[in-house]
Amino acid sequence: MTDTRTTIHIPNPDAPTPLEAARLTGGARPEDIESLRMQASVYVYEVPVRLWHWINAALITVLIVTGFLIGSPPPTVETAEATYQFWFGYIRFAHFAAGQVLAVAFLARIYWAFFGNRHAKQMFYIPFWRLRWWKELLFEARWYAFLEREPKKYIGHNPLAHFAMFTFITLGMTFMIFTGFALYAEGAGQDSLWHALFGWVIDIAGNTQRLHTWHHLGMWAIVIFVMVHVYAAIREDIMSRQSMITTIISGWRTFKDDRVE
Repeated sequence: MTDTRTTIHIPNPDAPTPLEAARLTGGARPEDIESLRMQASVYVYEVPVRLWHWINAALITVLIVTGFLIGSPPPTVETAEATYQFWFGYIRFAHFAAGQVLAVAFLARIYWAFFGNRHAKQMFYIPFWRLRWWKELLFEARWYAFLEREPKKYIGHNPLAHFAMFTFITLGMTFMIFTGFALYAEGAGQDSLWHALFGWVIDIAGNTQRLHTWHHLGMWAIVIFVMVHVYAAIREDIMSRQSMITTIISGWRTFKDDRVE
């Protein structure tokens, strides 16, 4: 079956707009908006971005569950001699393995930011120098707080989602990777390559107990972000009349009506 959908061509992608991504409102020129009216779907997220999103979601789930058990281990149920039980070792192995895969996937995601489309770059920076971007971020905050009656539509992340992705994924994941590998380096020993690469993080923290606390608090920050992220995606899918959940599956953003300001 032939896919007849086409991507949007922005005549002047260098025009100053609040977002790196082309948008339906608030920044697109009148001729761009008229072009968008004629299309129901826009290709946004390329295959590597979508794969990374879902792999990342699975890895974060494993890391949260195993990290919680490592920080607050349940009582041991003795079914055999301790020598023959390794269930907590398996939990630690799953945590370490998921963390290492997550770090490699994050490096691959950074690589794709240089070679993918403009939407692949968006979460790695925020245009803090643009006053208009901040104004639209405040608009989106009011929209999520039910203080605005009509949503604005975006092809990429809206400014509030953009800010959240940069803060909790780009910065937050970097923090968790560095603190996690520093804790791993403690177990690997001072003569290990891990300690040579990440031992300085322990020095900044002062001691590993404090580093454990930072890493643990980082986990809860990500838990809160995931809950808000899922809620916001479902809410926008329903209320803003544009696809959210299916977009990160198919890559296409579908607009359910032509109400464009």
